[in-house]
Amino acid sequence: MQHLSVLAYFADDPTRSYQLIQWLPVLEQLDQHHPVAIVARDERTVEVLRTRTYLPIELVATFPELHEFYAQTDAKVVLYCNNSMLNFQSLLDARKLHVHINHGESDKQSMASNNAKAYDRVFVAGEAAVQRYAAELLELDTSRLVRIGRPQLDLRPPALLEPSDRRTVLYAPTWEGDAEYNDYTSLDTLGIEIVRAVLAVPDARLVYKPHPKIATSQSPAIQTAHQAILAIVEAAGPEHRSVTVGDILAVIPDCDAMITDVSSVGLDWLYLRTEKPIFITDRHHDADRLRREVPVSRCADVLDDAEDLTGLLTDRLAHDEHHLARVAMRHHYFDDHQVGDSTARFVESVGALVALRDRLLGVADEAITA
Repeated sequence: MQHLSVLAYFADDPTRSYQLIQWLPVLEQLDQHHPVAIVARDERTVEVLRTRTYLPIELVATFPELHEFYAQTDAKVVLYCNNSMLNFQSLLDARKLHVHINHGESDKQSMASNNAKAYDRVFVAGEAAVQRYAAELLELDTSRLVRIGRPQLDLRPPALLEPSDRRTVLYAPTWEGDAEYNDYTSLDTLGIEIVRAVLAVPDARLVYKPHPKIATSQSPAIQTAHQAILAIVEAAGPEHRSVTVGDILAVIPDCDAMITDVSSVGLDWLYLRTEKPIFITDRHHDADRLRREVPVSRCADVLDDAEDLTGLLTDRLAHDEHHLARVAMRHHYFDDHQVGDSTARFVESVGALVALRDRLLGVADEAITA
């Protein structure tokens, strides 16, 4: 029997591997305290992950193989970074504790899913996430929600941008989602106008960093806008950049303002660059709904068009009117966590569940033999 404490389960193909990849350095830190292995269901994903981590990776393509592997390990806790349909095959193992850790913190509707009820615990960033779940789901046991912050934001990956004397404006659109209800992208509606507006800001450098799934989007409108922006940025000169590969957390620290959609990167910015302005797009042209459902929009400039965006950006870079509001909003999303706190909280919380599983299993086994 393999001695493992924790399994990180990932069932999807390489186009979604970014969801787990961002967790790998955190899982490697967890491995120093509780041995970790990755369970993958797709051979192509395994090939990607093996270039990214030293953690052991088990390929279990079929359900019988998964069942056999679980029977041969004494792993106590299973972590899930998404809600893949194949997660339910893993959840059938009743002798482990199952924990949803997600792959970001955002206000998208998909973030408060009934799938959360399938897990023994759901790790969340802070108070905003607790309120989101409580407001959206019926009969949710909120005691299952564990506030840990966002451990990925403790990482400091090597910078992807060269130093510049220009003020750097980051445009980071999200993808179109898997259904209309979860579509928040600005790429096909405002993207080209946003890019041109940024390029017109005096002494500014544009950095275009699209969501990883934009490159594989099947939407003609998304692909057309994406290719157009790549061409515009290239034609604008070498001082401007398109960053289509790499971690956005390696880009954010060297930027002075960000334009993004309702997505996790807006909240990453709020945590890492609280002192710098952020702009949130409103694809649905519903300001009241956005202010109500997306709290970060209350400390940002909201864009439902790009009219005079050049002037607004120029003004905000000189006179940031929302700084104090962002400080308060950071607390709402991330409690009082500072850099390093979230990883410590994550390791501690997983460790507590490892110990809890052994206690629960001991009680259960005693009841069976009594």
